[in-house]
Amino acid sequence: MSELFEPLLRSYDEKRRAELVAAYMAVEHAAAPVPEVRFPALREPAPRRTLEQMLALGGRTLIRTGKGEWISGYRDDVTAELGADPDCVPPAGDRAALVLVLIHAVAIPRAAGLLADDSWMSPYPAPLEELRRRSQLPVGELEASLRRLRAAGLVAQVKAGGDESGGFVPGPQFQRLTPAARRRLQEELILAAGPGSPLAAAIRARRRGRENDHGEAS
Repeated sequence: MSELFEPLLRSYDEKRRAELVAAYMAVEHAAAPVPEVRFPALREPAPRRTLEQMLALGGRTLIRTGKGEWISGYRDDVTAELGADPDCVPPAGDRAALVLVLIHAVAIPRAAGLLADDSWMSPYPAPLEELRRRSQLPVGELEASLRRLRAAGLVAQVKAGGDESGGFVPGPQFQRLTPAARRRLQEELILAAGPGSPLAAAIRARRRGRENDHGEAS
């Protein structure tokens, strides 16, 4: 790591270097966004730009998830390349199970005004029984998919407690989405949940327009 980052860290003293490496390790490996008050390299613009350059060497970028909180994620261009690789795409059953969780834990609460438009974290778990009822997957396959999604950090299981029912919510990996990735995911969820809706038609028309513009430009 020191050899990889040396050209970027050369102008800093030992204290600053340690702060930058600490911030890098935190945003790359923490289970949740880290508060900038704990990491000087996240608080100040100049070292934060250097941290961005360090992350960019691995195809990553710095993402602000809330007031004074940061985490890393893949750059949008890298995400597009990975998405085009069949080996990086989860099986159809896992994708179907994930869409069900997103619809019941995010889309429905958002439509009720309970979640912000760009939030993919939710305190409203999708009950397993509801997922079983709505899924066309056999119960065993659905539960196997949910286990794989949990292991990948794409869903999290919330235990029932008190008057609250348990279930599944989007996992910590959703905090690593860039703003552009969050918007794309929102569009995909609309297309999946209401393919015949006017909003879905508008999304498809907008995408066709972008593809036409890109084709003309090339």
